[in-house]
Amino acid sequence: MKKSLLAGIAIGLVLIGLVVMRLSANKKAVEEKIYIPDVDAPVLVEVEKPTWFTFQDKFSYLGTFDPFRQNLIGSEANGKVISIAVEEGDKVGQGSIIAQLDNELLQLQIDALQVNMEGQQKDDDRYTTLSNQNAAPAVQAEKAKLGIKAAQIQLKQLQKQVNATTIKAPFSGVITKKMIDLGSVIGAGSPVVEITDISKLKLTVSIPERDIQKFKLNQSIQISSDQLSGTVTGKITNMAVQADKSHNFKVQITVNNPEMQLRAGMYGSATLHSDQKVTSLSVPRRALVGSLKNPQVYVIRDGKAKLVSFTTGLSEGEVLEVRSGLSANDQVVVRGQINLKDNKNVKIAQ
Repeated sequence: MKKSLLAGIAIGLVLIGLVVMRLSANKKAVEEKIYIPDVDAPVLVEVEKPTWFTFQDKFSYLGTFDPFRQNLIGSEANGKVISIAVEEGDKVGQGSIIAQLDNELLQLQIDALQVNMEGQQKDDDRYTTLSNQNAAPAVQAEKAKLGIKAAQIQLKQLQKQVNATTIKAPFSGVITKKMIDLGSVIGAGSPVVEITDISKLKLTVSIPERDIQKFKLNQSIQISSDQLSGTVTGKITNMAVQADKSHNFKVQITVNNPEMQLRAGMYGSATLHSDQKVTSLSVPRRALVGSLKNPQVYVIRDGKAKLVSFTTGLSEGEVLEVRSGLSANDQVVVRGQINLKDNKNVKIAQ
C-alpha cells in the first residue's frame, strides 16, 4: 500500500515538472514573438539653423484669439437642483434660464409672512380708529405701522432669495462647461456652468519695444487668420504699460466675430504697414512646438533633443522672428519632432 502511494506521488511530481517545463517553454516562445521597442534608439530628424531674414514693410505679429468674455456662473442661493435647461454646447441669450433650485420652503415663508401682514394691517386699522376716538394710546397705532414696515422689508428679502433660486445667464454665449446635474445640492457661490462669449474675440500679440510706438489705443488694424478667406478689421482696446522680461508689450485687439468663423485658441496675425525694414534671426514655422503663447523648438545638443523656449515676434509667411532664446549656430529640428521628447537620442538625416 505504501509503495503504491509513493509511486503515485512520484508520478504526480513528474507530471507537475513536465507541466512547468512546458509552460516555461511557451512563455519563452511568446516573449520571443513580442516586439519590445528600444527606448534608447535614436529618432531620425531633419534640422536647420536659424537664418537672418529681412521682414519687409508689412509686419505681421502673431497671437492667439481669446474669448471676449468667459466666466464661471455661480449660484447665489442654496438648494437642490430640480431642473436644468442647458447642456454643454448650447447657445444661451442674456437672461436665459440655466437651472432652477427648489424654493418651496421660501415660498411657504412668504405665504406665512403675508398672512401675518394681513393681521398687522387689521391691527393698524383698529388701533388707528381707536386712537382717533381717544379710546387707545397713539403709540399702539405707531407700533402696528412699524411692524408692517418691518414685515415688508422681510418680504422683499424673501422674494430676493426666491429670485436667486432661478439661475440665469448674465450675458449671451455658449455653455462650455456644466458642473451640476439634476438632483445636485449646491451652496451659494458654487459654480454651475461656464459661459463663453465669442461674438467678439480678443487677439493678444506681443510687440517689441522697438515697435510699440507704432500702436495706439482705438487704432484700427488688419487681422488675418488661416480660417479667414480675407482679413477683418480689429481695434486696439488695451496696451500694456509695462514690458515683460524680454522687453515686449502685450497689445490686445478686439475683433467682431458675428458669423463665428473664428474660435478661441486659434492663431491670428495683426498686420501693420510701415516704411521700415527689420532684419532678425528667424526659424521656419514648421519647427514650432506647442502654441505661440509659449513657443518652443527642439534643438540638437550632444546628440540629444533639448526642448527650448524662445521669444518670437514678427512673422512673414512661414517664417517666425526669433528675438531671444536661440542662436545662429543652433540646430533646430524641422521634421520628426512628433516622435521626440526632451533628452531623446536623435540621428540627423543627411
